[in-house]
Amino acid sequence: MLEDHTTAASSPAPWPAAYPQGYAVVDVETTGLARDDRIVSAAVYRLDARGEVEDHWYTLVNPERDPGPVWIHGLTSEVLREAPLFADIAEEFAARLRGRVLVAHNAVFDWQMIAREYARARREAPVRQRLCTIVLAKELGLPLPNHRLESLAAHFGVVQRRAHHALDDARVLAEAFRPSLRAAAAGGLRLPLHECRPLTEWTDRPAPRTGQGAAYGGHRAGGWRPSRRRPACPYPNPGRYEEGGRLKQGMRVAFSGDTSVERELLEDRATEAGLHVATSLSRLTSLLVTNDPDSGTSKVAKARQYGTPIVDEAAFGQLLRDVEPADGRPGEAPDPHGTRTDG
Repeated sequence: MLEDHTTAASSPAPWPAAYPQGYAVVDVETTGLARDDRIVSAAVYRLDARGEVEDHWYTLVNPERDPGPVWIHGLTSEVLREAPLFADIAEEFAARLRGRVLVAHNAVFDWQMIAREYARARREAPVRQRLCTIVLAKELGLPLPNHRLESLAAHFGVVQRRAHHALDDARVLAEAFRPSLRAAAAGGLRLPLHECRPLTEWTDRPAPRTGQGAAYGGHRAGGWRPSRRRPACPYPNPGRYEEGGRLKQGMRVAFSGDTSVERELLEDRATEAGLHVATSLSRLTSLLVTNDPDSGTSKVAKARQYGTPIVDEAAFGQLLRDVEPADGRPGEAPDPHGTRTDG
């Protein structure tokens, strides 16, 4: 009986039926980080439902402009001059993505670059969900010193050969994703999948600045809805968020860095919960949300200076589920600073 018990206890847990049937691990190198930057190379490792490699693909892309930080990706104008345009490789790229979850390290960046390239080509990327390996690592509680790809690779013993080369970065990520996926399955973890909403039109010609951020072609840069100014928060600012406590309507929340959920959608959720979305950080800010508290951005630096509490996106999502109502009704006891933006 003891032998039978030991065998049963060591048998693997059943694979979660709700998990996706396939993944496309993607890395793109670009001319920069801005919304009008272009892809200069792309790689895809296709994985099956359990993370095993099926095949891989790599291409250079002529960005039709200067290649940007050559010292990072190593791709010069001479190398890219004879490379295909994105429109020329769009169908092959799409075939690699179709029907799969897009997996990337800081997935929102890769997805936005891909979506914009397809929109420029008057096409739509066949991606409906993405998974960010940074978010997955956090949910697994991996003991990483930071959330760089090299740290994730080192944790799983994956050797990097050519950092910032799209094909090698995609290989490294695929090899690190496989044990992450299996750990999530063994623990019954719900994968942090996020909806991808393709752009339907795009132009790199900047339009007049309206609302928050520059607009391109009538759309807020990087977004899918018209730019607009958010309504003023109707609740007084109750002060800072306290660790372990609840958010309260009227609290001022600022965001820094990339998020796995589109920033605009995350801000909408905060606004709908009765929070004040601040565009900068001051002593009045109740909470800073960032996935990289060691980034050294101005908001993070000010948060350290002022002692503003900091939480990551996943923790903020949990807090949004139970926001405490404001004292009184909207409009009562108005905050004397309520008409200002932080700063």
